[in-house]
Amino acid sequence: MSAYTALIAAGYRAQVRDRTTVFFTFAFPLIFLVVFGLIFRGRDVEESGFSYLSYTASGVLSWGVANAAVFGIGFTLMQWRADDILRMIRMSPAPLSAVIGSRYVLAVGVGLVQSALFVGVAMLPGFDLVPASRWPLLIPVLVLGVTTFLLLGVIVGSIGNTPESVAAIANFLMLPMAFLSGSFFPLDAMPDWLQKISLVLPLRYLNDAVAAALTGRGDLGDIGAGCAGLVVFTVVFGVLAARLFRWTKSS
Repeated sequence: MSAYTALIAAGYRAQVRDRTTVFFTFAFPLIFLVVFGLIFRGRDVEESGFSYLSYTASGVLSWGVANAAVFGIGFTLMQWRADDILRMIRMSPAPLSAVIGSRYVLAVGVGLVQSALFVGVAMLPGFDLVPASRWPLLIPVLVLGVTTFLLLGVIVGSIGNTPESVAAIANFLMLPMAFLSGSFFPLDAMPDWLQKISLVLPLRYLNDAVAAALTGRGDLGDIGAGCAGLVVFTVVFGVLAARLFRWTKSS
């Protein structure tokens, strides 16, 4: 427990000191919200009757939280391995669960703060987002989403050995996934074949669950289906992360 607490404290201090990363972690999703909010203001999606904001707000929120989880743990593991910090942790009594668990607590904290800030801005005049009555379900959905994408980030951080490689792999996964999963553009307006492709992407399930909980674009069944999909990907990513994790560059 002492190792777990020490790793959380060290990770928190490192994040707070890097003000540039802190700024863009929270500002990046808001920039997309403002851009899409201005472009699609007052417009509805003909196929569903919902406003574009109900799609873009929930989609950008999902992508922002997932993106932060992947990049946060990916860069940390790569840097700790390059600096031999992981090797020193391995030689200490601290188990691997303390290493990943400490980053998980930080990632959940960042995701929840991101969400509160994002929803608060989306409710301002000009955006006029009205949260659905079941909005409290957004919290467990986001925690599950962070879990899924944190494990994806462990995979990325285990494969990449340089900041450039981690960024390349993470962007290769997250940017296309955002467009194909409906984070930036409503899936209802996309061709059927593209909607079917999105079913093999974890961000699709996070988008659906967040949309149903936050904007009411779906019911409890949609939230349950989204969470079930995330659980499946969490198991898959967890197995891959355990197999690919490396304490050093060679092992």
